[in-house]
Formats: sequence, C-alpha cells, structure tokens
Amino acid sequence: MSGGRRPIAAVIGDARAGADDLRTAEQLGAALVDAGFRLVTGGLGGTMRAASAGARAAAGHQPGDVIGVLPTYVAEDANEFVEVTICTGLNHARNVVVVASADVVFALGGKSGTLSEIAFAWKLGKPVIVVGEAPGWATLLAGIAIDDRREDRLYGPLAPDEAARFGQELLAGARLTARGF
Repeated sequence: MSGGRRPIAAVIGDARAGADDLRTAEQLGAALVDAGFRLVTGGLGGTMRAASAGARAAAGHQPGDVIGVLPTYVAEDANEFVEVTICTGLNHARNVVVVASADVVFALGGKSGTLSEIAFAWKLGKPVIVVGEAPGWATLLAGIAIDDRREDRLYGPLAPDEAARFGQELLAGARLTARGF
C-alpha cells in the first residue's frame, strides 16, 4: 500500500461458532497481523472475538491493530481484545462499514450476517477469501462467483496462514492464474 498505510483485513463469521472454528479464527487473526495487516471485525463475540484475540497475541501486533465496528452506541459492548472501538448504532447495517473498511475480507462459515457481509464485499469489489471449512455461507460459496459483475470468485477455502499470504498476494497484484485461481 502506498504512503506506508498498512492494509486492513476484515474477518467475518459466525458469532456462535464452535470450538474448532474459533481456533481457526484465532489462528487467522494472528496470521493476518503477522502478515502486516490490521484487523477489523464486528467487535463482538464468536469469530470476531477469536480473531481479535489471535491478532492481539500475534508476534507482529502493534497498538491499534484490532478494530471493532460495533452495531451499538456502547463501547463497552466490544470484546476485550478490541483496541479501537467504532460505535455505529447501525445494528446489522454496520456490516457495510466492516467490509468497506477492509482491503481484503476473510470469511469463516457464518449465517445470514456473514452472507450479507459477503454480498456487500462482492458489490464493493473487495476480494473475499474463505478460511477453513466451518459450516455456513462462506464455505458454501467458496469457489463461486456470486454474479457476473466480477471476473473473480470467492477464493478458498484456505488454511489461516495460507489465506493471510494469499491476501498479501492479492494486494500486491500477483498473478492469480499462477495459483490456479
């Protein structure tokens, strides 16, 4: 990114994810920060909390790396790992803010909220990388182009470290055909 700006990765997924999926989200949060990304989530629990915890524990963590875009006006609603809290009062409409703030979107499983974020990311031209194989919309849509507005598709599913590296490649403009995408 030009001007020394560090890229932002959105992590989206199930607020009520299972233990295995939470471990994947935590690994992803750490991998993203160690790859040079800042992290933005919806700031609450489940996948959002796990990714935030991983980001805070990452060796490459810097103060301010973990951003939470809350659906409420109450900063205390953020999980304890969020360092920068953005209170929107927008309820589910805050999903647009989450993905619009990101350079790359990383999706894990998820239900209707995740589906809306994937659709907004697609419409906004943000690359979407599916991580892991958590049950939900992200996994179901992996490898699919949502519509004909774009020539790419939802990438993955990839393991957390591989997803972080691929996110870097996408931002660097690497040729996707060399990876089979």
